[in-house]
Amino acid sequence: MGTNDDSQVKMPPAQGHKPVLLNEVVEILSPRDGLTYLDCTFGGGGHARAILESAKCKVIAIDRDPAASKRAEKVKKEFGDRFEFASLNFSNLDKLQTEGYAGILFDFGVSSFQLDEAERGFSFMREGPLDMRMNNSEGATALQYISSVSEDELVRVLREYGEEPRAKKVARAIIAAREAGRIASTSDLTGAIAESVPARERIHPATRAFQAIRIAVNDELGEIERALPKAFERLREGGVLAVISFHSLEDRIAKKFFKKMAGRPEDRFDSSSVQDRVKRAELLTRKPVRPSEKELAENPRSRSAKLRAIRREENNGVF
Repeated sequence: MGTNDDSQVKMPPAQGHKPVLLNEVVEILSPRDGLTYLDCTFGGGGHARAILESAKCKVIAIDRDPAASKRAEKVKKEFGDRFEFASLNFSNLDKLQTEGYAGILFDFGVSSFQLDEAERGFSFMREGPLDMRMNNSEGATALQYISSVSEDELVRVLREYGEEPRAKKVARAIIAAREAGRIASTSDLTGAIAESVPARERIHPATRAFQAIRIAVNDELGEIERALPKAFERLREGGVLAVISFHSLEDRIAKKFFKKMAGRPEDRFDSSSVQDRVKRAELLTRKPVRPSEKELAENPRSRSAKLRAIRREENNGVF
């Protein structure tokens, strides 16, 4: 599902759905006949389809984007009872009646479908309404968020979620444009940001701000923090939990959680004693798996993708 935000100065053509790290995901999940797998970010169904094709297994997929349900119908027609789909935020995966998954996959970030559709408002390179909601049938839009957020809060969001070094300057420009009634579309927001930030960097000056506002509108990091523990608890013994992240904030949450499950210090600030740590999983990726040179050439949007995985420990401690 996920992809990196567009960051080129020229408007990129719509690239369509290209599931990232596809072979690596299938290899690390190693689907087996008769077992059930959970795809928490269905998107265009690329990963779900690859899992179904690699073994006579079952895949349950969820996605909060209403548009994903239509794409899921095609997979359902092809694989029948071996595939199920539910419109659901992945932080609510515990609402599914199924447990004992042999593998669970998350593919964080915005999907290519969402990025390429101008009316969704995710891309600063495509003129459209300021929406940015992954579920565009509920919640506040990006325009509503910008219309009500305080300057201090916007500075925090730009700094923390967008890692924007000029957070105060960008926030001040957005607020000024808002007060002047000059923000109604993606191009309006892009223009306000571009005027405040010199275009001397490798990435477009609006890249970080659009990412930050999107994360805030969709509570993306909160979703991840709530979902990972629920997913782990629903793995069967020996089951694999795999995540694909596209920027450091997502990856940091997954990395810390995986280390905790593996009974390791979560980070360099973790002062917990060895006795207090409980090993419940094995790290399958000491370092994140990155796209191959071949994949990078075929799908530039995969450039920042990182795959991490853990395997839930069996009761006897043998994997």
